[in-house]
Amino acid sequence: MTKIMIVEDEAALTTLLKYNLEKQGYETVVVMDGKDVMPTAMQEKPDLILLDWMLPNVQGIDLCREIRRTYELRSTPIIMLTARSEEGDKVRGLSFGADDYMTKPYSIPELMARIMALLRRVQIEVPQDNLSYEDLTMDFAKRRVMRGERPVHLGPTEFRLLQYLMEKPGVVLSREALLKLVWGGSIHVELRTVDVHIRRLRRALNEGGEPDIVRTVRSAGYALDSTPNDEEE
Repeated sequence: MTKIMIVEDEAALTTLLKYNLEKQGYETVVVMDGKDVMPTAMQEKPDLILLDWMLPNVQGIDLCREIRRTYELRSTPIIMLTARSEEGDKVRGLSFGADDYMTKPYSIPELMARIMALLRRVQIEVPQDNLSYEDLTMDFAKRRVMRGERPVHLGPTEFRLLQYLMEKPGVVLSREALLKLVWGGSIHVELRTVDVHIRRLRRALNEGGEPDIVRTVRSAGYALDSTPNDEEE
């Protein structure tokens, strides 16, 4: 059974989320204090985390970053739940490791749809062949990416982005195309979200000082290509 960890300090909202998730057949784990999140996540190994930004003791945004830095949890999908609606806050949440972001008050049916979409993204069918481009390799069976001899640690959304770019090296994929491929066409996600995740992907790929191989094509999109970037982000 798919396990979802609810990290939320509002009792009424926690009860609502728990009821609706269990009604959909998910197993739930509830955490209401920021300091309990990491120990619980390490013990329970959830399939997805609903993470509130404002929590007692430790902020959700800091927990998001810590989850992404923890080897055992780095691929766990995270949906950030918050009352902060400014674009800068959304970008910050995505930059720190969230895969999706919903602003309170949110629609429960939309949240359920986003959960299902995100779980589908991480439960992709394993291709028969691994992918490679220059010094970059993607192993689907082990869900591992290597840049030369260095492991590249990616969240589930960045893994999917890289997969599509590696399947068509040199081909420019528009933001709209990437949005549809990675997030699906049934859920509204801003184009800006693609840029944020591309930045996270670049940062992980180039962490060892390697040349940037994700090319930005002005007003067009992105491609996996070793030629210089047309613009900086």
